[in-house]
Order: sequence, then structure tokens, then C-alpha cells
Amino acid sequence: MSTAPRLNCSKPGFNFCPLALLLSAVVFMALPTESKAGILLSAESFAVLGASAVTSTGNTVINGDLGVSPLTSITGFGPGVVNGSTHINDAVALQSQTDALIAYTSLKNEASTNDLTGQDLGGLTLTAGVNTFDISAGLTGILTLDAEGDSDARFVFQIDTTLITASNSSVILINGAQAGNVFWQVGSSATLGTNSSFSGTILADQSITLTTGASLLGRAIALNAAVTMDNNLISVPEPSSLLLEISCLGFVFARKRKARSLAA
Repeated sequence: MSTAPRLNCSKPGFNFCPLALLLSAVVFMALPTESKAGILLSAESFAVLGASAVTSTGNTVINGDLGVSPLTSITGFGPGVVNGSTHINDAVALQSQTDALIAYTSLKNEASTNDLTGQDLGGLTLTAGVNTFDISAGLTGILTLDAEGDSDARFVFQIDTTLITASNSSVILINGAQAGNVFWQVGSSATLGTNSSFSGTILADQSITLTTGASLLGRAIALNAAVTMDNNLISVPEPSSLLLEISCLGFVFARKRKARSLAA
């Protein structure tokens, strides 16, 4: 287990807005010392868990644990920051990968309640249920998840091949929806587009890539390949999804403000 490096806002190119940084720190202080067991069991505390490698470019911030197993490569921390524990092919990482695979299999085998094959998720408003894609799934624009006042409402997405989100796309949670109750079971690999804002736990059979400025209120768990990041914010959605969502929004706001300044 290694200790996370200190956050150095004076580094060249460090462009998080102060609000996002402050809220990330508040969220970290609120994180439980022991994560309550859910479908992920020992993997619940991990914001990022890779199999072959975990790689970060730039000033990625992880609020939660970071791990890799069965291989041992973690690079980019620092300048990236881990507000949690780091596990490199130790007993914790190994057990978490085992539990993540069990969760992946369980999610994959749930009975579908809504076949979305061939549809783009952008523009949809979905209520609780199990949504199935027999091929790949894409998100362009905004997906809204509506809990209809039930904070225990559960949203499952079964995707046979890839999950790809477009630049600046987002997942919005309304009427009590919680990021901790959103699960993406991905049959191959997932890619989050530039400056996109995503919610839920991604369990990918192969790799997960977060492109520049993407934020994730959830977890990125790759069962057989790598997790690759580039100036991202990833936060485990406990104990307060509201605080974490505000933190992610602050991060996205900083990215969009920078993009506007460069375009001016």
C-alpha cells in the first residue's frame, strides 16, 4: 500500500478551478473508512481498478482507492492524486478483482426489462430497470436517469460489446437517483469522450479509457485489461452522491471555461 502524493496546485498546466479542488477535498474527508458491502463486495471502495495496467496523464484526481491485479503497472501518480489507498497486486486488489468478476457476471445474467439495441442513449429519460444492448451502446448528448422519488431505484445497462460516449455528453440523475445504484456491464471496452460527465460503476470485460477532461461519478473497473486516464476526476459515489456530483460539476465547469478561453 502506498501513500498518495500531495496535491500541488502550482504545477504548470494545473487547471482545476478552486471550487472543484475544495469540493474534492471535502468529499475525500467524508469517504467512509470501510465501504459498506454491496454487489461489488470488496471492490466497493475502488474508484479505479485495472487488470493489466493503470495509466494516467496529467492531473487526474481519484477520490477512492486505486488498484491493479494480476499485473503490477500503475503510472502517472504523481502528478495524479489518489485520495485513498493504492493496491498493487496485493491480496486486497486480487480479492477485489474476484468480487468484481462475480458482480459483472451477476449483472450480465439479470433479466432484461428494456431492449435499447440500436438506440442512442442521448435524449432518453429512463426509469429503474435493466436495459439491454445486443451490440454496442453510444451516448451523444444527455441521458437522464429518473428514480421517481425512490433513492433505491436501480439502473442496470447490459452492453454486449462497446460503450462509447461523445465529447461533452453527460448522464444526469434526477428525483433521487443515486450514482451508486447505476451499473454498466460492458462486454468489451468502454471509452468516455472528452469533457464528458458520466455516472455509475463501469465493469468492462476489457479496457476502460477516459479521454481528456472526462469525469466519472462512480467506478472504472477493467477485468482483463487497462484503465487509461487523462486529466480526469473519478469519485466513488459514497457516502454522499450530492457532494460528489457537485465536485464533478465543478471539474467539468473548469474544463469548459478553459476551452472557451482557448477559443477566444
